[in-house]
Amino acid sequence: MADWQTLSDRINNVAPSATLAVDSKAKAMKAAGVDVIGFGAGEPNFPTLDYVVEAAAEACRDPRNHRYTPTPGLPELREAIARKMLRDSGYEVTPEQVVVTNGGKQAVYEAFQILLNDGDEVIIPTPYWTSYPEAVKLAGGVPVEVFAGADRSFEPDIDAIEAARTERTRAIIVTSPSNPTGAVWSRETIEAIGRWAVEHHVWVVSDEIYEHLNYDGARTAYIGQVVPEVRDQLLVLNGVAKTYAMTGWRVGWLVAPEPVAKAAAKLQGHMTSNVANVSQRAAIAAVGGDLDAVYAMREAFDVRRKAIVAALNAIDGVHCPTPTGAFYAFADVSGLLNRPLGVNGSVATSSAELAAMLLDEAHVAAVPGEAFGAPGYLRFSYALADDQLAEGMRRFQAWVG
Repeated sequence: MADWQTLSDRINNVAPSATLAVDSKAKAMKAAGVDVIGFGAGEPNFPTLDYVVEAAAEACRDPRNHRYTPTPGLPELREAIARKMLRDSGYEVTPEQVVVTNGGKQAVYEAFQILLNDGDEVIIPTPYWTSYPEAVKLAGGVPVEVFAGADRSFEPDIDAIEAARTERTRAIIVTSPSNPTGAVWSRETIEAIGRWAVEHHVWVVSDEIYEHLNYDGARTAYIGQVVPEVRDQLLVLNGVAKTYAMTGWRVGWLVAPEPVAKAAAKLQGHMTSNVANVSQRAAIAAVGGDLDAVYAMREAFDVRRKAIVAALNAIDGVHCPTPTGAFYAFADVSGLLNRPLGVNGSVATSSAELAAMLLDEAHVAAVPGEAFGAPGYLRFSYALADDQLAEGMRRFQAWVG
């Protein structure tokens, strides 16, 4: 590019998605003939449920779905999501509060575009999903990280949250079960955050995409159910990707007070308009069905969860707490830094360097903790096939030696 062909400061200040970068590099290596085991992407390896696919196939043949439809979503889907909220979250919302988005990421993006003015601060419990701070920055906001480590089971402390609050604090993100840690926050923590937000007039953005993926008796606490008073300042983000193995269908949603939902629809009207109708019809079948198939997938994830935690903890220099939600293991690899590894005796001084070496030398893809505000960790998704998981862990252990 010529000197005058500069890009905006807005986009230059945004970091690329580290999770997608790792996944893309792993896929490129696979395309070149390298046998890579990918723990990078948070993508279930199960096919989308048959009855959901059949609903989409039928929708393809219906001319109604060949045209534009309302920007905030098909009325039938908005109604289905409202019913799902009552079934799963335990409280009523109206279809008018629902805006259907192109995946959960668009819901995250829209939430901060709607809420923030330049310089407004968003408290982000850390470790965080890699796109949260970037979405805040794209809206002109300032991410404020509040770290909670393994000593607290990655669960935020309300006193630390209060210490981070300033007169510019506009919102806080709640994400339980958590990506990347797999932590499920206690009902007490969720309640404390909700009551704090009500007291200090802070918007709550609650990402509930992993709501049904709990283990060892852990249960998702829904902030809108635990603290009813917070609902007037609550944006719930969700989608079909993780629960129903529908990552490629790109259907998410935002549930918010009606004025906020109208603002989201206004914004979306200038961006993408409606989500693809065939995907919306598939989502109606997914959220309207029972959860038996979801629980079957959860049982398979549970087997993999136990296997990967045991394998990681068997590696000298690695410590992995047992996650109770989502499908991620978040391993402390600080014990592998600054020591020779692999047949080449390579030395990593950071978890980012370690992840690059692990991929290049052992052909195992994991995401470094730097992507989540937690240097010294690696995130491993266990949403891959059992044999791939076992082989990837074997390679990792053999590489460490």
